[in-house]
Amino acid sequence: MQSRLLLLGAPGGPGGPAARRVRLLLRQVVRGRPGGAGRAEVRLLQAGAGADTGETVNIGDVSYKLKTPKSPELVPQNYISDSVVQSVIQHLKWMMQKDLLGQDVFLIGPPGPLRRSIAMQYLELTKREVEYIALSRDTTESDLKQRREIRAGTAFYIDQCAVRAATEGRTLILEGLEKAERNVLPVLNNLLENREMQLEDGRFLMSSERYDKLLQDHTKTELDAWKIVRVSENFRVIALGLPVPKYSGNPLDPPLRSRFQARDIYYLPFKDQLKLLYSVGASVSAEKISQLLSFATTLCSQESSTLGLPDFPLDSLPAAVQILDSFPMMSIKHAIQWLYPYTILLGHEGKMAVEGVLKRFELQDSDSSMLPKEVVRVERLVDSPAPQAAVTVQIAEKEVTIQVPAGTRPINQPCASDHFIQTLSHKQLLAEMMQSHMVKDICLIGGKGCGKTVIAKNFADNLGYNIEPIMLYQDMTARDLLQQRYTLPNGDTAWRSSPLVNAALEGKLVLLDGIHRVNAGTLAVLQRLIHDRELSLYDGSRLLREDRYMRLKEELQLSDEQLQKRSIFPVHPSFRIIALAEPPVIGSTTQQWLGPEFLTMFLFHYMKPLVKSEEIQVIKEMVPNIPQEALDRLLSFTHKLRETQDPTAQSLAASLSTRQLLRISRRLSQYPNENLHSAVTKACLSRFLPSLARSALEKNLADAEIEISTDNHQEPELENYKCEIASGNLRIGAISAPIYNTHEKMKVPDVLFYDNLQHMIVMEDMLKDFLLGEHLLLVGNQGVGKNKIVDRFLHLLNRPREYIQLHRDTTVQTLTLQPSVKDGLIVYEDSPLVKAVKLGHVLVVDEADKAPTNVTCILKTLVENGEMILADGRRIVANSANVNGRENVIVIHPDFRMIVLANRPGFPFLGNDFFGTLGDIFSCHAVDNPKPHSELEMLRQYGPNVPKPILEKLVAAFGELRSLADQGIINYPYSTREVVNIVKHLQKFPTEGLSSVVRNVFDFDSYNNDMREILINTLHKYGIPIGAKPTSVQLAKELPLPEQTFMGYWTIGQSRNGIQKLLCPAETHHIDIKGPALINIQEYPIERYEERSQTFTEECASWKLPLDEINLICDIATSSENEENTLYVVACNPITLYFMNMAGKSGYLVDFSDIFPRTAGRVWHPFVTVAPLGNPLKDQVILHEQQSNVILLLDTTGQALRRLILPSEEVPSKKPSWWSKEDTETYKMCKEFSHKNWLVFYKENGNNLTVLDVLEGRTHTISLPINLKTVFLVAEDKWLLVEDKTNQKYLLTKPAHIESEDSGVCQLYMLKEEPPSSGFGVIQETDLSIPHKISSDQLSSENLSSAVGQKIASPNRILSDKNSYATVVIGFPDLMSPSEVYSWKRPSSLHKPSVTDTTFYGGKKKSETPKQSNCVTLLDTNQIVRILPPGEVPLKDIYPKDVTPPQTAGYIEITDLQSKKLRYIPIPRSESLSPYTTWLSTISDTDALLAEWDKGGVVTVDMGGHIRLWETGLEHLQRSLMEWRNMIGQGDRQMQITIHRDSGKDVSSPKHGKEDPDNMPHVGGNTWAGGTGGRDTAGLGGKGGPYRLDAGHTVYQVSEAEKDAVPEEVKRAAREMGQKAFQQRLKEIQMSEYDATTYERFSGAVRRQVHSLRVILDNLQAKGKERQWLRHQATGELDDAKIIEGLTGEKAIYKRRGELEPQLGSPQQKPKRLRLVVDVSGSMYRFNGVDGRLERSMEAVCMVMEAFENYEEKFKYDIVGHSGDGYNIGLVPLNKIPKDNKQRLEILKTMHAHAQFCMSGDHTLEGTEHAIKEIVKEEADEYFVIVLSDANLSRYGIHPAKFAQILTSNPQVNAFAIFIGSLGDQATRLQRTLPAGRSFVAMDTKDIPQILQQIFTSTMLSTV
Repeated sequence: MQSRLLLLGAPGGPGGPAARRVRLLLRQVVRGRPGGAGRAEVRLLQAGAGADTGETVNIGDVSYKLKTPKSPELVPQNYISDSVVQSVIQHLKWMMQKDLLGQDVFLIGPPGPLRRSIAMQYLELTKREVEYIALSRDTTESDLKQRREIRAGTAFYIDQCAVRAATEGRTLILEGLEKAERNVLPVLNNLLENREMQLEDGRFLMSSERYDKLLQDHTKTELDAWKIVRVSENFRVIALGLPVPKYSGNPLDPPLRSRFQARDIYYLPFKDQLKLLYSVGASVSAEKISQLLSFATTLCSQESSTLGLPDFPLDSLPAAVQILDSFPMMSIKHAIQWLYPYTILLGHEGKMAVEGVLKRFELQDSDSSMLPKEVVRVERLVDSPAPQAAVTVQIAEKEVTIQVPAGTRPINQPCASDHFIQTLSHKQLLAEMMQSHMVKDICLIGGKGCGKTVIAKNFADNLGYNIEPIMLYQDMTARDLLQQRYTLPNGDTAWRSSPLVNAALEGKLVLLDGIHRVNAGTLAVLQRLIHDRELSLYDGSRLLREDRYMRLKEELQLSDEQLQKRSIFPVHPSFRIIALAEPPVIGSTTQQWLGPEFLTMFLFHYMKPLVKSEEIQVIKEMVPNIPQEALDRLLSFTHKLRETQDPTAQSLAASLSTRQLLRISRRLSQYPNENLHSAVTKACLSRFLPSLARSALEKNLADAEIEISTDNHQEPELENYKCEIASGNLRIGAISAPIYNTHEKMKVPDVLFYDNLQHMIVMEDMLKDFLLGEHLLLVGNQGVGKNKIVDRFLHLLNRPREYIQLHRDTTVQTLTLQPSVKDGLIVYEDSPLVKAVKLGHVLVVDEADKAPTNVTCILKTLVENGEMILADGRRIVANSANVNGRENVIVIHPDFRMIVLANRPGFPFLGNDFFGTLGDIFSCHAVDNPKPHSELEMLRQYGPNVPKPILEKLVAAFGELRSLADQGIINYPYSTREVVNIVKHLQKFPTEGLSSVVRNVFDFDSYNNDMREILINTLHKYGIPIGAKPTSVQLAKELPLPEQTFMGYWTIGQSRNGIQKLLCPAETHHIDIKGPALINIQEYPIERYEERSQTFTEECASWKLPLDEINLICDIATSSENEENTLYVVACNPITLYFMNMAGKSGYLVDFSDIFPRTAGRVWHPFVTVAPLGNPLKDQVILHEQQSNVILLLDTTGQALRRLILPSEEVPSKKPSWWSKEDTETYKMCKEFSHKNWLVFYKENGNNLTVLDVLEGRTHTISLPINLKTVFLVAEDKWLLVEDKTNQKYLLTKPAHIESEDSGVCQLYMLKEEPPSSGFGVIQETDLSIPHKISSDQLSSENLSSAVGQKIASPNRILSDKNSYATVVIGFPDLMSPSEVYSWKRPSSLHKPSVTDTTFYGGKKKSETPKQSNCVTLLDTNQIVRILPPGEVPLKDIYPKDVTPPQTAGYIEITDLQSKKLRYIPIPRSESLSPYTTWLSTISDTDALLAEWDKGGVVTVDMGGHIRLWETGLEHLQRSLMEWRNMIGQGDRQMQITIHRDSGKDVSSPKHGKEDPDNMPHVGGNTWAGGTGGRDTAGLGGKGGPYRLDAGHTVYQVSEAEKDAVPEEVKRAAREMGQKAFQQRLKEIQMSEYDATTYERFSGAVRRQVHSLRVILDNLQAKGKERQWLRHQATGELDDAKIIEGLTGEKAIYKRRGELEPQLGSPQQKPKRLRLVVDVSGSMYRFNGVDGRLERSMEAVCMVMEAFENYEEKFKYDIVGHSGDGYNIGLVPLNKIPKDNKQRLEILKTMHAHAQFCMSGDHTLEGTEHAIKEIVKEEADEYFVIVLSDANLSRYGIHPAKFAQILTSNPQVNAFAIFIGSLGDQATRLQRTLPAGRSFVAMDTKDIPQILQQIFTSTMLSTV
């Protein structure tokens, strides 16, 4: 075929303008084209003059007769380009054929403007009028058919595009079929097929043939009466759509699809495209252009889309070439990045692929290619018709001037803007934006808070643009973007153009902020505006590109007014769009907003975060006086975070955007002494980060040397944080602010608030930021007092507040305006937000995390830009300068502030992450529960009458629960609100027990067993007896004490010749002090358990010392100074001192292993005793080692150790050899008066005493004539000595202070024990026994009288020895007359077990008595307490016959002389015992030691290091029992409901009842007095009768458990049922009972973690399924946005909640992929005995298998092992997940067996590397590799850095390593070298499941 264009016809004539138009057109088509064979041709034939539609168009051999359009302004103009390329002509020809056939066509093809332009070219060629509609997901039936509008109070139907096109014979263009919702388009089916349609207003559209047939029989008026309308035969539909399986969207409905003829319009062929580009870029080398095009075409190929690369936007190429045309020296690669920002769009593989293609086509940067540097000047062009500017850009060394559109304001020079700081990268960015601005709209991509808006504003200033900021949000509809409906004052409905449309008409610069949030389907409406600068609006008006508008004006010779009447408007030539977006998240399914369609719309500029030097420059210019050093540290820290590959660090860096850094800097410059650490943690909200992220943050902060402030040793006092109001100023802490004067007094909140330290600190912090002009965000758990703090804060500042509470259904409309209808008019009520803005109030936004983040986003424009557009067309602006006479403007009041409250992100709140999206606009404050001290103070104000111990228990228990919640062990964070409620209850109803009131909070958890167990344990630990009954009191059984016997007299020194006394000389020396040496005191936390939680016993509390297995406890001592009790415990082997305040939270230990010398050559059993000193040497202790006589003085506060050296005895010590029979010497220390700072030392069998006075630093040595066995200091100046061998007692008196000159006055008296004289004067010989303990003070006279049973006042001492329970010596030691001795004798004396050691030669060593006698005298309670071994205890009296006595460490024997009773309390057996049994037995004959505690009790410590406190005094016990019963409450008494009527009669009060004359026993019945077990009547054992009345019957108890008693057979039946089901289950899976118990061992250990993980998984699943609003429904709730539609009477004006269809074509949610790599090497088996590591790993495996059961579609896991045998030992393959316990057990057995039998060696590295490589081969959402290993890396010579490198080798894979605590500190050293948050050390293997749970919750689950 020849391609010829024949122009026939007369020039001029009536068809003039039209013919001229076509001729011009064809001349353009023809120009520059040599005629060749085989081309299609377009002909225009004009039949003679005057014929209206005589023109025809021929394309090739197809010809079409033109018709004159009715409304020529609707014919497309200026679409046909100068040279129509051949491929387009082919398409046009095909369309003409279909048109002639009367068929509707569907042009399908890749995204871009090409299909639309071809359709428009065709319509222009054939002069058809067009009706265009862009479909979006918001398009409804009424947009296509008819919409109701109200005119003069009546609703009319207005035809919409489809109906207009059908009746007027126009062509309907439907663009974006894949965007419309499924059920919308079928409306058109019948219209497409039969050209018929039933309309809402009753009319019926009928096809032209049938209509014409009917016309033959009926008149037109008849048809009109039947409301039949003819569809024009010229009506056609052109649909434009994307192929859906490849692109995202709804697939075509089959019935719809069958009604169209399709044509694939692919990109222009290569040569056509090339020609086009050559014509655009004349000055660019042809070779470069063809390489560029080849590159682009490669990226559109099939292969590239299988790689997952989005199509290259070929349609934007001309724009890029145009830029290159002006800047031929510019880097092409750079230009490509603007079109196709692959660096931020694609993952690693994609980037590599693109780079490869670039290399292939030699598009890599060469040396000559340059980037623009900066904008030099901008000048307005005066003579151009449209506002334009000449911009000079410096590139390389040249300056190039280009012409770009400019705004209507005067032009600013590039550097003029005052707030804008010029940095190199920003200058360059602005220059690049100028280049893009020349040709196309721009999209700026950059992270949060990096200054996109600032740059865009500056850009606008430079070009003199007015800015129109439009904040986009997620559920924005196409209507919100273009036009909204409103009502006119007369009630008519009308359309109001949106800011975007107005900006297009006025030539503003539109900022589309947050374009990444908007649904892609909604943005499709803008495609035509962006590509063609044309737009069809809902009210029928059209916006045309300016040249097309001018052309139309010219053709039709119409004025602007006339065209406006026909509602056609020009788009202002200066109009431009800048879109702002955050970078797409690579690899995530949801946030890939930058798709192929989007790429065609803009040129993309990536705004990189500032480099450090530039950021410093920005901050210093913005905040001039910031402290330099702080700034440097802050920035080096931030940049370190930004540069890491670690996703956790990246997310932290996101919250330290430039904006946030500026905020920190402003604050530091204002308050320079502020701590940087707290500023950073505040900005990152580190308090609420998942534990991994928090540890990463802490580690990075430490690396950057940003420390927590050093002055935190002194606790801040409430005094320093008082708030006071003086002379119109408010002061909180150090900050003061003026008080606000307001008229709106009633809006100022007033709230009950008790000042407490923590909240005052938060408020001071808030005030600082408030004064800096920040808006505040308070984040915290529920119930920590956020609202209270804010209300109090505003109350103090006297600021009126507006309050708005968000929730799930909050929409943007409800935040700003509430529409309602009054008298048929829509009126908008201002929301609190608008009121606050107008009046300058403080807006409190509560529960901000409950609203969808897309809603809260609009707060950003308000806070940031101070601009916001309201639904009624008003706009809020910040500075009044912008108002200049515009109506509908609200100026933001200067005092307006926002305070936003939100819960913390994450589980259990599962709110939306408000902080994540908007955190950096606000100044964030984490609000936490008050510290225990503050909380206690606060609770005391709430409950002034609640006993303080109860409050302390509550505070402690809740503190623990909160820390458990932080660790993720429990899910609910218990808060202050709950405690306050408990305290309020106790305050009002003091008789109710604490344990029943706390259930008000904890009953929520009563059905969750694991949770309940944790709660009860915690409450019990702090002594809150939840679950105890008033009767569960288990005190020791009381046994009677034998009668006292009078034992005779002690006479002192009386012999026949008067008083016998010896004088003993004393010498005084100074002592030598060596030292001080500083010594390390370690602190450790005390887990203190209150023991009276379930039953009331003597034991009050217990806790455990961190002992090793081989430690032995050898001494215990207590000291009490002004109410503070300190406990000291010494252990030997190695020698360690533990000390702690008995009420405190932490204990301390000092290790002396390197201080006490180890003597070589013999078994050295050191034995150390401890003596605490008193004031003024408080907190100092003396330690004394008995064999080497080393005396140390330790100052526990000053951490200093001194050695005191006594003047030694002059005896040369014989070197003992190991065969010599001689025993080692033992030195003893007497410490009765150590609180007075003096001690006595003596050597066993020695003959002198050394008195050490610590304060004066002197010793006095007293020489004695006897050899000593023991010494008792019975008073300060009288000591009882016992002579060796004979056991003869002596009394030594000494003056109170020995002065050196007056020495030699110590007198020694012999003490005789005379038995009572028996009648015949026969003196009985008694065996002299050594007392075990003698009190060093006397019983008070009441105690003495009640002990001896006669009223008596006299000096006395009380002692105990092996024959007696107790002995009282009356008159001793002060009276010289004989002292009476009364004793309570034991039935049999205590045997001291002898320690027999066989030496080498079989000789027996002499038996030695244990060194500790374990006996204490309690003088206040009149008791002697000692610990006895079980053998010495009358067990059969204590326990009933059939009860076997428990295993114990010993029994506490209490001899109570007050009540004359004996009690035996068993001490629970210690958990671990040292293997050195002989050594143990030399210390004590029981496994526990004893000391006095706090007057009324004793403290014991057993050999396993368990410390227990016991109350022994009866009064103490009674008092405690009362308190305990009060805590429980009175149990459940019967209650009655009584109604008081004021009749003057009394209601049934407790009564005496009738006396029964026969005195029969009565049980119950509420009638008879003296019954047993009734209620309300007096009697025994009843329930709440008024008093006890005993009529002498046996007592019937109404059973305690009356209401909880489940009959036994029911319980049994339930048990059997459970048992049966269990057996049945085992039978089903063929598992033996033995296997079941084995499995239970592993499964039970991790049950809690499994449970909590599953709870979280369920919740996430539920959250993922949360329903969304479905709009345009015919039923449901009224949709505010559709009120007007409701007025006009439409049906689909409702919205309801429903399952949202997944986003069109959104990728299927892939599962997350987890691989667990476990160590099954030999070392695991070998060290399993030490720390159970293999078992723990098996538990971990078990936990993973159980937790993810039934979640296989969400989480795919497999488990591999590594050992010496290899690095990839499959344990659980991917496709064979174990289904039941048996299969799981098999896997555990395999692990165990493998570890037992494998080769040694270590493949941790290879295993990890392999796992990370393998796992990515399968597609998944996220990848996790968790490696369990013991850290034996160094043993195999593996370097940790290598391991670190492997862990982070693939950024897609989150790899974690858990090291099982290993030999020495290997694991911790290793952890230091690994990246933060990626490695864990489980020192206690019990932590492994806990750590796994942490990993899952903080990473995997945070993103589901």
